[in-house]
Amino acid sequence: MNNRILSRNEVDGERTWDLSAIYKTDEDFERAVAKIRKLGENIEKEYKGNLKSAEEINSCLDSLQAVNMLAGLISSYRFLAVSVDMTNNENQAQSVRASDLLSQVMSRISFVEEEILENDEEEIRRAMEASEQNRHYLEELLRGKPHALSIEVEKALATLSGLMNSPMTIYNKAKLQDMDFGTFEAEGKTYPLSFVLYENHYDYNNDLKVRRAAFEAFSKKLKDYENTVAGAYQTQVQKEKSLATLKGFDSVIDYLLFDQNVTREMYDRQIDVIYKELAPHMRKYARILKKIHGMDKMTFNDLKLSVDPSYEPPITIEKAKEYVIDGLSILGKDYTDMIERAFEERWIDFVQNRGKSTGAFCSSPYGAHPFILISWTQRMREVFVLAHELGHAGHFYLSQNSRNIFDARPSLYFIEAPSTMNEMIMANYLLKDSSDDRRFRRWVLSSMISRTYYHNFVTHMLEAYYQREVYKLIDEGGSVHAKKLSEIKRKTLENFWGEEVEINEGAELIWMRQQHYYKGLYPYTYSAGLTVATEVSKKILAEGESAVSAWKEVLRTGGLKNPVGLSKMAGVDITTDQPLRNTIAYIGEIIDEIEKLTESMNE
Repeated sequence: MNNRILSRNEVDGERTWDLSAIYKTDEDFERAVAKIRKLGENIEKEYKGNLKSAEEINSCLDSLQAVNMLAGLISSYRFLAVSVDMTNNENQAQSVRASDLLSQVMSRISFVEEEILENDEEEIRRAMEASEQNRHYLEELLRGKPHALSIEVEKALATLSGLMNSPMTIYNKAKLQDMDFGTFEAEGKTYPLSFVLYENHYDYNNDLKVRRAAFEAFSKKLKDYENTVAGAYQTQVQKEKSLATLKGFDSVIDYLLFDQNVTREMYDRQIDVIYKELAPHMRKYARILKKIHGMDKMTFNDLKLSVDPSYEPPITIEKAKEYVIDGLSILGKDYTDMIERAFEERWIDFVQNRGKSTGAFCSSPYGAHPFILISWTQRMREVFVLAHELGHAGHFYLSQNSRNIFDARPSLYFIEAPSTMNEMIMANYLLKDSSDDRRFRRWVLSSMISRTYYHNFVTHMLEAYYQREVYKLIDEGGSVHAKKLSEIKRKTLENFWGEEVEINEGAELIWMRQQHYYKGLYPYTYSAGLTVATEVSKKILAEGESAVSAWKEVLRTGGLKNPVGLSKMAGVDITTDQPLRNTIAYIGEIIDEIEKLTESMNE
């Protein structure tokens, strides 16, 4: 690990992503800006007040597809530049400019959906029959008709769209620009500290004194900003509640689920079943970690420890590339060719620098290739993270090559299934030849728990449980502040981990560490996606090529089907609790085997 945090202009440029795949020059970007302005003006001039026939509806929607693609490319170009360096004021200014531009364009064309809905349903269905390209868009428009607003209100909301994202912008500024974590001391040594360094390094550090000192210093700085971040989050949830009320929803949760095309029963089941039935298994895993590391007590700060820390050697990016290509080769040559391109054409930003977004994500603007952000730590576990993000990339690469912009993106409920599927495929690939090597097998199994299932089935599920409690408060007319948010989070953690894990001071501030709360009901979808992925990965092991072909067809389908329909295509029935309970049982089996392997290795 570097003894200081690099600035963006100091990192290896070959390990950064290349945004010229979107726009090669600023002149190209400005031409795109001029083009989208002109398209918006033309749509308003030609179609406003004239969307009264199936022909006019389809003609307008064909033009709207072009606007949507340009809007995605323009916003992605500016967003991706900011996401790797929040300290760059010029990029920040350009991002605001792009947001203002898109707000103006979307305000200008905001009449389109409401004017279409003013037609008789019969006329809209004639438009659907006449255009396969626009059919699904119009189906979704009709589904949302009971909650449609007037043209004037929609225009006002479109005009304010840039401001509507302010809570997340303020959160990220506080997190990545204002919070200066400085250094901390442990055992007479001084260590640098930042958001990325803590979450990617110190959270996993095997030295108890370093790990605890880092956690204490990190939590202390978070607490200095708790009221600012709580204020941003309060604004976010009140905004969502106001929009829910405007659109005729009694509950902000129902409003947010509507866009996902998911029932409240499916949402609540995903959270409640895991919270209750996974807890005993994870408490057992905590006991195993405690015993292996010889600790007197297990705290929240210790849960990221490795079962076998000395067994995880550093891994280069080049070696990681070999692993993911070999592991994911089961998905076919077209898939591994995409991975080759991702490395060769610099789709991936690997470096660590000051002001870079934490965690990892994949952004896939329609009309360009996907972009992946990750902060490479040279740990083997990062191979799973890389495979995860390549799962998103592969999903949108296939769907966007098969569907138009209206149909390429699936429900948020399903968005994490392809990413977590890749983690499962990688784990099965590594396990394939592990039967004679107990230590390696234990490492792979423990990586599945500590990375794949802990991250998606524990961390994000606990975020979802906490988030639901917040929305319940808001639905009841209440409000939230820093103290209340920490109380909810602490109670959520304590009830899940029970007496096995001490929720030490500072753990309750974890609500300040995740921007998913500013993206609606996103956290629960990780476990939803991994439930599907676990079931399908078993089918791939049992059925081979036929199951792989079915899965890739699901990926190509994009958003043409709802989550139930997509899962059914893959052979999973998510209308019942069986897939979820199967997955929880599978997690329990893995933990049991880790315990047995540990005992046999100690004999």
